[in-house]
Amino acid sequence: MLEEVSTQERSGMLRTDVKMTEDGFLTDDFVRQLISVGEVDLLIGLPTHNNAKTVGPVISAIQSGILQWFPRDRAAIIDADAGSRDGTPELIVNASIDDVRRRDFNRFALRTLHSISTQYGNGAARGTALRTIMAAAELLRAKGSAVISPDSTNITPDALRALLKPVCAEEFDLVLPTYTRHKFDGLLITNLLYPVTRALYGLRIREPYASEFAFSNRLASQFLAENSWNDEAVRAASEVRLTLAAATGGYRICQSFLGAKDPVERHATDLVPALRETIGAVFSSMEPNFAVWSAKTGSQPVTMIGAEQQFALDPRRVNRKRLLEMFRSGVSDLGSVFQTILAPTTLAELQESARLEEEDFRYSAELWVKTVYEFAAAYHKSVMNRDHIIQALAPLFRGRALTFLLENRNTSAPEIEMHIENLCLEFERLKPYLLEMWNARG
Repeated sequence: MLEEVSTQERSGMLRTDVKMTEDGFLTDDFVRQLISVGEVDLLIGLPTHNNAKTVGPVISAIQSGILQWFPRDRAAIIDADAGSRDGTPELIVNASIDDVRRRDFNRFALRTLHSISTQYGNGAARGTALRTIMAAAELLRAKGSAVISPDSTNITPDALRALLKPVCAEEFDLVLPTYTRHKFDGLLITNLLYPVTRALYGLRIREPYASEFAFSNRLASQFLAENSWNDEAVRAASEVRLTLAAATGGYRICQSFLGAKDPVERHATDLVPALRETIGAVFSSMEPNFAVWSAKTGSQPVTMIGAEQQFALDPRRVNRKRLLEMFRSGVSDLGSVFQTILAPTTLAELQESARLEEEDFRYSAELWVKTVYEFAAAYHKSVMNRDHIIQALAPLFRGRALTFLLENRNTSAPEIEMHIENLCLEFERLKPYLLEMWNARG
């Protein structure tokens, strides 16, 4: 059973939480539940919002992972819920580890597993959920903490070990995932977020925007203290900002292979919010981190545990015609906006590409890199409303995505990796162009 926590230890944890409860961030009831748990070795956080259809297998995998890999550790599951109405919190709190124990292991764990749920609002806000989970980890003095998406029905018990062991046993501060993905999944990461963050900060982090990751209390404490949590933009892009905080703060980062990534259905209307949460976070972080990224050249690999990123090649239907139409209409309709953001030569090349038919269409790596860097400089100079700048990038990204789809229709996994690597090298090669645009007057 879990050892009793002394009165002194509990009061110390309560004092640590005074600042957090003053603004109503953590509820009194949640703090009381945390104090009754005492210190833990492991904390697993679930940011939930109406996930009753998927959370069952996720909880089962977490419990199996604890029994298999961490039977001697004190563990707690923290559900940071956004006002679910489908019974998600009840499913998590009432899930008995005894069922998993009898089914998979036929033995007793040496510790009690605590499951706690707290509601932070009535609408999903991953940043607030992450803040809640990190605050709980700090209060419980967890040696290692992981965040698992409640939609990740492919998650395995081994994935829990892959995330938490590097923090607990090897003193890494941030463990980010690599996956097996379909070659046409995650295009926003492979064609924009990964190459940009790699070129800026010199680290080859494949998933800067992760739904599963692990962190140390050292990193969590700094991240909690330094972020302006009342800023909606900060809350909306907390995962990317955590990666950047680790990269710029000198924290130890590694990547760990978790297996197959659950495909996520995306609609055309989802792109702008996704851009805000990814490249918008990167752009807004460039000013305070200028001294760090402006001095970086090239890139270095990040410690990899397990397999490298992998690609599934099964056939998949993609509406390439629709992508081309949206690219063309964007270039046509946003001409005056692009005149403010882009260099005349860049805009002229885009307009020429918009006149091409699908079989001849190409948005070259060099043109795409110059486009992104000119957008970053325009964002820095606030040539117009910054959110409008991010929105204007959407049709151009669709053009780049179309190029990637056309280039990789019949390619092998090594060829896909080569195309991604070449794009990353182009972002690195043209980094002086970013600095030139960044420092140019006007």
